[in-house]
Amino acid sequence: MTKTTTLIFISLMICFTQFSCRQQSENKNRLLTENKPAAKKQLLTGAEQYKQYLPLLKNKKVGIVVNQTARVGAIHLVDFLLNHGVTICKVFAPEHGFRGDADAGEHIQNAKDVKTGLPIISLYGKNKRPTAEMLKNIDIMIFDIQDIGVRFYTYISTLHYVMDTCAEYKIPLIILDRPNPNGSYVAGPVLDMTFNSFVGMHPVPVVHGLTIGELANMINGEGWLSKHRVCELTVILVSGWKHSQPYSLPVKPSPNLPNDLSIQLYPSLCFFEPTTISIGRGTYFPFQVIGYPDTSQGTFSFMPKSIDGMSVNPKYSGTTCYGEDLRKLKTVPPFTLKYLIEFYRKNPDKENFFKQKRFFNLLSGNDKLIKQIKQGIPEQEITASWQQDLDAYKHKRKKYLLYP
Repeated sequence: MTKTTTLIFISLMICFTQFSCRQQSENKNRLLTENKPAAKKQLLTGAEQYKQYLPLLKNKKVGIVVNQTARVGAIHLVDFLLNHGVTICKVFAPEHGFRGDADAGEHIQNAKDVKTGLPIISLYGKNKRPTAEMLKNIDIMIFDIQDIGVRFYTYISTLHYVMDTCAEYKIPLIILDRPNPNGSYVAGPVLDMTFNSFVGMHPVPVVHGLTIGELANMINGEGWLSKHRVCELTVILVSGWKHSQPYSLPVKPSPNLPNDLSIQLYPSLCFFEPTTISIGRGTYFPFQVIGYPDTSQGTFSFMPKSIDGMSVNPKYSGTTCYGEDLRKLKTVPPFTLKYLIEFYRKNPDKENFFKQKRFFNLLSGNDKLIKQIKQGIPEQEITASWQQDLDAYKHKRKKYLLYP
C-alpha cells in the first residue's frame, strides 16, 4: 500500500468513526427525548388569567364577592384589581367574613376595609342575598371564592343568591374559577328539596364533583334560580387542571379547614356537627379527630379550648375527649359513613346522640339517614339506597363539566 493510499484509508476511517459516534449520540438523544415525560402544564386559576377578564372591567363599576382565598399569586384580588385601575365599588363577604377569620355560623357585620377604605357588605348576617340597594350603581359583579366541593359548604349558597339577584337586576356576573380539591368523585345522598336550606340549596349529592363555575352553569341550565331566571354568566376557566388531579389549597378556605386532610375528611365528619361528638373544633387539628368525653370511645384524647379566629365556643371546651386520631391515616377514604356509624354504635348515650335532629336532616338532605343509622342498617345497604338518584345526578352532571 502506497503512502498516499494509506493516508486516504486513515482519513476515511476517521470520518467513519466520527459519523458513527455522531449517529450514536443522535440516537441516544432521540431516545432520551422520546422517553422524557411531557412537561406538566402550569396550573393557573381563573383569577391568574387576568388578560381574559380585565378588558371586561374597563370603565365599569364593579362589585366583588370574595374572601381570603381570592388571590392572584400572593396578592389579594381586590388589591390586584385596584392596582390595575379597576373601579371597585363594594366588597361582598360570605360566611367567615372578608378575611376568613369568623367562627362557623357567626353573623358577619357590614364594615369598611382598613387597607382600601372599601365598604364590606355582609352576605352572612341580616341579608344572605344582595339587595337592590346594595347593587345600586354596580355595572358588573365578580365572584372569586375557593370552594371544596361539598353541598353544605355555604359558599355555594352565597353563589346561588348572588346569581339570582344578578339575574333579577340584569347585572352580568364573572366567575373566576378554581379547582375543586374534592372534585375527583361524586358521593352521598342527593338532597330532597323538601329539606332545602342555606346548608343545602340544590338537588345535588353531598360531594357534587363540580367547580364553582360548573355548578353555576348547572344552576342556570337546570332553572334553579327564582322564577327560572338565567344569570348572564362568564366563567374564566382554570388552565392546566382536570378533575382527577389532586389540588392542595394555598390558602385555607375557612378557619377550621387548615390542611388537605381536613378538607378531604370534611364531607364525612361534618355529619358529627349536630351530634354529641366532637370533631376537634377548639384544637389546631379540626376535622382530623373524633372524640367524646368517655374513655370507652378510644385511647386517643384531646381537650377543646376557645381559640380566637378558629372556634370561640367549641363543643366540650375544657373537657377531655376520647376517640380516634385520623391524622395517622395512610389512605384517606372518600366520603364514608363508617365513622358516624361506629361512634353511634359505641356511644353510651344513644338517646341523645343526634341532639340536633333537624340540623342533621338538613345536612343529610333527607330524614331517612338518621333512621337507617338508628336501625343498625349497614353502610353498604344505606349507600345502595342512594344509588338511583346518584346515577341520575351523574348523568346530568356530564352536561356541565368544563374540565376532563
